Amino acid sequence: MSIVLLIVVLIYSVTLWQLIAGYQKIKTFHPQKTTPKTHFSIVVPFRNEAENLPRLLQSVHELNYPLELFEIILVDDASEDTSQQIIYQWRMNHGLYHVTLLENIRRSGSPKKDAIGRAVPIAKGSWILTTDADCVLPPDWLMTLDDYIQKQQPEMIAAPVIYERARGFLGQFQQLDLVSLQAVTMGSFGLGLGFMANAANLGYTKNLFQQLGGFEGSLSQPGGDDVFLLQKAVAQCPEKIHYLKAKQAIVKTQIEQSWSKLLSQRIRWAAKATHYKSVFGRDLALMTFAANLAILLAAFLGCFGWISLEMTAAIWLVKVVTDYAMTTQAHGFLTGKSMWLWIPASVLYPLFATLVALVSLTGKYRWKGRTYSV
Repeated sequence: MSIVLLIVVLIYSVTLWQLIAGYQKIKTFHPQKTTPKTHFSIVVPFRNEAENLPRLLQSVHELNYPLELFEIILVDDASEDTSQQIIYQWRMNHGLYHVTLLENIRRSGSPKKDAIGRAVPIAKGSWILTTDADCVLPPDWLMTLDDYIQKQQPEMIAAPVIYERARGFLGQFQQLDLVSLQAVTMGSFGLGLGFMANAANLGYTKNLFQQLGGFEGSLSQPGGDDVFLLQKAVAQCPEKIHYLKAKQAIVKTQIEQSWSKLLSQRIRWAAKATHYKSVFGRDLALMTFAANLAILLAAFLGCFGWISLEMTAAIWLVKVVTDYAMTTQAHGFLTGKSMWLWIPASVLYPLFATLVALVSLTGKYRWKGRTYSV
């Protein structure tokens, strides 16, 4: 049994070292001062975001980009708070901005995909950028995207997301988890096997969205407006799908305020994996689950003396060292800080990740006041 567990963790480790090599192939992009040309449509689906919308809209106000070259389309998914009033007031106070507020029209099991699908046909921009209502956009976000688009001519861009004000153990745990996902995302793009993106910072041409048939084929899944669209695009034109590794393009989002909300969010994310079209993505999800389960079993068996403590320590050491190597470079780039609380987080994470994976296969979760079946 101990040999089997060690082999599982070693297979996982080898795969992650390949992703580390892929991460290192993604070069940091340093934008230069070029004349802006790209016309962007920023699409923001939202539901009951009165608390967060003012900060998002303030960050829109602070964008360093010509007003005539971008618009913001906000799609309200049956909000029950004062979100709409906040948008109306902001639009009155900032009359030079192109702001459109739409009501979502539910056509599928995925409110967010319906919202984006509602916005795209009326978008005036050649590029669609999606973000979330609880995000803060960096001032040079559009300038950086425009410079990259002019130089590289992509059709889709995935870009980085981190948490803002990730304080305390809960916040740091989430930050480490998100950074590890960002590291895997960059690594997979570096290997030419991109399969994951974050809708809080994702862009694609309106033409590509229409060519792909939008979200057709994944409308029955509640989430995945990012990964399923990305995987369709990679299958059709992989050379046109890029990752933008630039500090000026990092979008910040909010941490979940409780373990229960965090669990629901991660279950929602994990539920997508079983429907991946990417073979590499499915295999990596399975390997990650197997490796986390393996070290939990090793700890259990070691405590009862059924395998040696030396083997238990070896199994844990292989995985923890690999995870650290995978995460540390991305954490430094994204946050500019050291990874404090890494050790306690790495001890808790296998239990958390295994629970998320199991529930994502068999259970339900609540999100934005609604219950979804996995």
